[in-house]
Amino acid sequence: MQSNGDPSRQAAAGAELNFEQAMDQLEAIVTELERGDVPLEKSIDLFQRGMQLSQLCGQKLEQVERKIETIVEEDGQLRRRNFAGEAEGGDSF
Repeated sequence: MQSNGDPSRQAAAGAELNFEQAMDQLEAIVTELERGDVPLEKSIDLFQRGMQLSQLCGQKLEQVERKIETIVEEDGQLRRRNFAGEAEGGDSF
């Protein structure tokens, strides 16, 4: 894991990652930190990057959650519901 030391640049690069890429990087960081032979300074950098990736993954999951709709049958009609299960007004099929 390479750190260029510029948090704003790392954040910008993180915004370009998709969820799977961010998770892969996060898993690599966890694996490296779990080895236990990483110098303290590098451990801190890895931890900070891991936190950024964790936040990015959380944000991407929230975005997807807001977009997901499920179709359920209610009183013989199909209605759209958002992911949280709240009925949307007037959307019947």
